[in-house]
Amino acid sequence: MAAALEQALAAATDDAALLEEQRGRLAAALGELSSGVIVVDVDGDEVFRNGAAQRYRDARHADAVAAKEIERMLRDAGRGGAVSKELSLFGPPSVVLRLRAVPLFEGDALLGAAAFVEDVSELHRVESVRRDFVANVSHELKTPIGALELLAETLAAEDDPAVTRPLAERLVKEADRLGRIVDDLLDLSLIEIQESPTRDPVPVSVLAEEALDRMQPAAAAAGIGLSGNDAAGDATVACDRRQLVSALVNLLDNAVKYSERGSAVELRTSTDGRSVAFEVRDHGIGIPRGDLDRIWERFYRVDQARSRETGGTGLGLSIVRHVAQVHGGDVRVASVEGQGSTFQITIPRASVGAATDTPAREHV
Repeated sequence: MAAALEQALAAATDDAALLEEQRGRLAAALGELSSGVIVVDVDGDEVFRNGAAQRYRDARHADAVAAKEIERMLRDAGRGGAVSKELSLFGPPSVVLRLRAVPLFEGDALLGAAAFVEDVSELHRVESVRRDFVANVSHELKTPIGALELLAETLAAEDDPAVTRPLAERLVKEADRLGRIVDDLLDLSLIEIQESPTRDPVPVSVLAEEALDRMQPAAAAAGIGLSGNDAAGDATVACDRRQLVSALVNLLDNAVKYSERGSAVELRTSTDGRSVAFEVRDHGIGIPRGDLDRIWERFYRVDQARSRETGGTGLGLSIVRHVAQVHGGDVRVASVEGQGSTFQITIPRASVGAATDTPAREHV
């Protein structure tokens, strides 16, 4: 009899140890979740809370509001019914929480309830950006498409060459505008998807030279003097050459469009040994202080009338910002209304000794 009792006690001890080990593994797994998890027993007493849910214990301010709502939902779930809701908390920063509480059963017996707390603020922000982007794209595409339709209808009904020629020229202009919007959208989409672009060491002088060469015809047509000033020496940057040149061209194009005929635009390069700066300076109309924080937004334009006249897509500065970010750098602007603007892209310098097969050229 004693031996049997000892065996039964040993088996029970082993079962308890195994159960405790399993509970430990489950608690460790739940502790790794980014969502908060809180479990209460049938009397409403807490039996488990993972790390992400600790912020709602003895909480203050906005978290206290969330804690109160979680307690209420756990009480409701403890009566046998599942409940869920989204809770918006005003910041800063503003937060949106997705709350869900469910009853816990073993067979027909109610054991307690569990609450799950998920921070969906970023999902809401991305959805808001997506909605705004779709609305903006629809609006921006509608204007040239409507113009193309109207011009085509007018051309179809007109036989006088003196009338059809300017209409055809306008048709080409609107088609070009539509094409540039689509190209910019594709560029921006590719940059956003390509979180880590293919990078090769390229001399700073080569990047500046290529951007200046591409913008020279447009600057000459606008009566703007375009020049370069290379103080970066033999510095190189590890970059996606096409993307970085595109960013510089966008800055130069923006400077030319918002400068008066006869003024000058300059592209300067420099280095502090750790990073390289590309600086585009103009003496144009400048940017009002109230617009400086918004110029990086897609389709945002400081001067709507001038943008329509020059054919800008409103995506150039968004492209510049994304290119700088994916290359581990940043972009800044300083501007005085009526005096001009200076945009600066800063990119980490390539390590010393990085090889490149691309020779540097001097800009004349």
